[in-house]
Amino acid sequence: MAVDLLLGLQWGDEGKGKIVDVLTSKYDIIARFQGGPNAGHTLVFNEKKYVLHTIPSGIFHKEKINLIGNGVVIDPVILNKEIENIKAEYVDITKTLFISRKAHLILPTHRLLDAASEKSKGKNKIGSTLKGIGPTYMDKTGRNGFRVGDLENENWKTKYDELSKKHQQLINFYNVELNFSLENLESEFFAAIEKLRKINFVDSENLLLKSQESDKSILAEGAQGSLLDIDFGTYPYVTSSNTTAAGACTGLGISPNSINDVFGIFKAYTTRVGSGPFPTELFDEYGKKMSKIGNEFGATTGRPRRCGWLDLVALKYACKINGVTKLMMMKTDVLSGFDKVLICTKYKYRGQVIENLPYDLSDSSLEPIFEEFQGWSEDLRKLESADDLPENLNNYINFLEIQLNIPIVIVSVGPDRKETLFR
Repeated sequence: MAVDLLLGLQWGDEGKGKIVDVLTSKYDIIARFQGGPNAGHTLVFNEKKYVLHTIPSGIFHKEKINLIGNGVVIDPVILNKEIENIKAEYVDITKTLFISRKAHLILPTHRLLDAASEKSKGKNKIGSTLKGIGPTYMDKTGRNGFRVGDLENENWKTKYDELSKKHQQLINFYNVELNFSLENLESEFFAAIEKLRKINFVDSENLLLKSQESDKSILAEGAQGSLLDIDFGTYPYVTSSNTTAAGACTGLGISPNSINDVFGIFKAYTTRVGSGPFPTELFDEYGKKMSKIGNEFGATTGRPRRCGWLDLVALKYACKINGVTKLMMMKTDVLSGFDKVLICTKYKYRGQVIENLPYDLSDSSLEPIFEEFQGWSEDLRKLESADDLPENLNNYINFLEIQLNIPIVIVSVGPDRKETLFR
């Protein structure tokens, strides 16, 4: 049985959590493959809202298996809070939640390292969420990391102490002032570790291999967005993992030839949290309107998202490097009431017109070239069928499908799982 893959095509916050929740009924296993608790996957159903940071977005479908893969970095404190928050839905995590032994843990000193590093950059900070994710991946690639499976060793505390002392020396090197109590952070961390040990630890690559051999259906869930990929994103304003399709192979242990459909999620416009280049960013009333109607604030940090028109150049790039087979357009309802909507189709770059993403997206010579479309005013949240989409919106969708040569199979018209139209 092949694996389907779902990921974001912009700078994150595309609405991946909602779509995973909508699609989960078709799969046996939902497997998160990268990133850390800087992810904020928002799910709305039965007039309730839940934000997941580490747990896969299929967790509310009680008969499904949800796997946190080896490519994820886990903060036990945040994970424990997530588990407490979903108890109202009577989710039995002892039966449905599994964690890879090879996943790395975020230690309290990782968070402090993150804060010290960011503070030392001054005006050149990259916009870290300060969750300790970057330093954890640094330890992983530096072969110094602390993994979930280490907790099964009776001497795990010794390894923890050695790594923590190393981190404290590095924090001193940055020579910045941080207000913290390591003792309090560790107290909370160790309490969360005891609860983490009650969850099922597995060799996740073997679990997925056996599941495939048994014809189980698997949906791999990504976090953040393709333009934040450590290799192919707008470096250095990126995250610390591979958010593109390749990350599913290394983050779960699945083979490339086992991937079937690649679902690409994008907003009908573009947003970005934190620092970094954003060619189509708006500073006018249109941008303010998008932000207000779309409630564009980070689900994890609460930071306001920068808003702008859809960037087709960047979207084409993301589709190609991921091998996207089906597209899903989110927050389409936010643009209802705009007299016009624009799409960036090309860039003017160093005196030339280009249709590809340049090496340096922050180059001051780069200017977006737009095509304008008539807006639509209908209340999309009242629609029950894609057949009822307004003509001007259909023109917008058809243009994108022609340009991308990929079908848009879902149009989301609201945050609730019911506000999802299939085409």
